[in-house]
Amino acid sequence: MNTSQRVGIFIDAQNLYHSAKHLHNARVNFAELVSVAANGRTVFRALAYVVKSEGIATTDAGSTNSPQVEPVGERLFFDALRNAGIELRLKDLQVFAGGAKKADWDVGLAVDAIRTAGAYDVAVLATGDGDFVPLIEYLRWGLGKQVEVISFGKATSGKLKEAADRFTDLDDVRRVLMQPGSRGAPRRRVPPVARNAVRPRREHRGAPLRQSSSPASTRRLGEAGEARPGGSRQR
Repeated sequence: MNTSQRVGIFIDAQNLYHSAKHLHNARVNFAELVSVAANGRTVFRALAYVVKSEGIATTDAGSTNSPQVEPVGERLFFDALRNAGIELRLKDLQVFAGGAKKADWDVGLAVDAIRTAGAYDVAVLATGDGDFVPLIEYLRWGLGKQVEVISFGKATSGKLKEAADRFTDLDDVRRVLMQPGSRGAPRRRVPPVARNAVRPRREHRGAPLRQSSSPASTRRLGEAGEARPGGSRQR
């Protein structure tokens, strides 16, 4: 592991939230997640992509322009992420006329990863969603970046694991899980990720095409609260 590398961490909060809930009946400790993803390297930015619950107002509780405010649980979830040094990217849940709902950040996460690529050496995607395979391929072969995936192995696309340079299975990293009702541990220095949780990929078969020189612009988030933060998709 090259500790001089700069790391950009892009967190699919919905995907991880639901994976932890269904696989382990637990919540994600996002502060620990960032520590595991960084693995002793410098974090350029950590961004979390979250879909807000239906009908949640964006104005402050004391505002006279807002008939409602964020539920306490969801607000605590957002605060926990910010307190862990993660930048939040928020999007309202879209509800269509027929009742259909859309809740994903796929395009937004991909755009941020590409436009900030000039400021980091390694992109860490915290997701199990196979839709990000094209993004990984572009970052690796188009921009010459190292790409790592960190997620719960049982809920992660096999193609996503194969596309990445390195895969970290969170099923084997218990400190990123919090049981419902727990407050989580205070921040601390974390030892290197356990070897059995990380599976390196073979070396690239070809040389990277070019390096990106695009300017940096973006960032995000930390730990989870009791609330369920919107919808999610897994593949």
